[in-house]
Amino acid sequence: MAHADVAPEELRDRLAAGERPYLLDVREPDEVAAWAFPDAVNIPLGELGSRTAELPDDTTIVVLCHSGVRSAAAAAALDEAGWPAENLSGGVVAWLALGDN
Repeated sequence: MAHADVAPEELRDRLAAGERPYLLDVREPDEVAAWAFPDAVNIPLGELGSRTAELPDDTTIVVLCHSGVRSAAAAAALDEAGWPAENLSGGVVAWLALGDN
């Protein structure tokens, strides 16, 4: 299975409609300290493999990072391991470019 990508606009609309995916931020703590994605849980990519027990298996996981590269790798690995995962296309950079958050 290949993970799905979700555009920032689509995620914004889904959140506005009341959908509550599990938002997983795989950035490093210093990146999160600079700007934390609202309601996201931070598990740095390097720790993800040892912390999968923290992940839900009954809801979609939307994975995000700075620009979408690390989150794409994480989403693919999660999807292959059986979690329903999506990658936020363009990451935090694209999300902030929406300008309404």
